[in-house]
Amino acid sequence: MFRTMSAFGVLLAATPALAQSPAEFYKGKSVDMVIGFSVGGGYDVYARTVARFMGEQIPGKPRIVPKNMTGAGSRVAANYVYNVAPKDGTILATADQSMPLEQAVGDVGITFDTRKFTWIGTPIYENNTLVTWHTSPVKSVADAQRMEVAVGATGFNTSAQYPQVMNALVGTKFKIIMGYPGGNEINLAMENGEVAGRGSNNWTSWKSTKPDWLRDKKINIIVQIGLTKAADLPDTPLLMDLATNADDRAALKLVSAPPSVGRPIFSTPGVPADRVQALRAAFDATMKDPAFLEEAKKTGLDINPISGAELEKIVSDIIDTPKPIRDRLAAILSLIDRDKK
Repeated sequence: MFRTMSAFGVLLAATPALAQSPAEFYKGKSVDMVIGFSVGGGYDVYARTVARFMGEQIPGKPRIVPKNMTGAGSRVAANYVYNVAPKDGTILATADQSMPLEQAVGDVGITFDTRKFTWIGTPIYENNTLVTWHTSPVKSVADAQRMEVAVGATGFNTSAQYPQVMNALVGTKFKIIMGYPGGNEINLAMENGEVAGRGSNNWTSWKSTKPDWLRDKKINIIVQIGLTKAADLPDTPLLMDLATNADDRAALKLVSAPPSVGRPIFSTPGVPADRVQALRAAFDATMKDPAFLEEAKKTGLDINPISGAELEKIVSDIIDTPKPIRDRLAAILSLIDRDKK
């Protein structure tokens, strides 16, 4: 009888929490925004800007606190969110857009199912770019096919995948230097001559974080990666268009899909459905908030959002790509030397 009464008491104590509305749950709370890269890069800037305004749109108006958690090309952060963080809707995060692709090709370093993250939305989807520093003799794809050039990467993500795929299918000679904690560190390495290029960065991020570099022609944009050309990069070749046969084009199309994931905002698996709805609605409202849009404009951030439901479908579509295409790309990406420093 005592055990029965104790269990009943625990159930009664838990019932109010379970019955809480999102407004009641979030009132007076803080929500962590876990950022998988270092301060000042594109993912960081977008996440921090969203965090400044999204809390006002969440019922109960919690404070959103950005927290950088770097390592392994943002996998440290993703693993924390998936395996450790509380699954109650008090965690938001951003990590590399290539995670669904990495899962699709069977990367053993992905110890989570990206389909099970709670996808909240992305404020931007736009093409990625591979660039070299202005002093490098490599200023085009043709140059990269003739001579070796070192490019920096944060981990086994787009920053290493793009140059590796180009080496295998386009005949370039990129030397991939892994292990940088974020894009800012790669930028500094380019300035210092430690590397001569950067394996990946969103085109919008270049425009928002380094407009002076674009103005002063400090970087050469070798190739853009996406499913269609960016309107303001009409003369930069699209990665898919470098293919010389249908099989290569299919592989290049798959590796070009992650830019649609953009700078994603997501939460843990298992968030209660009403809080998922509240977080997604808050994100959508933030994307239309005049104060947010004005701040994004001042910061130089383009806003071209995708909803959480749409983002969830994009992730699933990448993972569900036909197996022969995934296997071929996996064989190419397996050649990346992850210990290369």
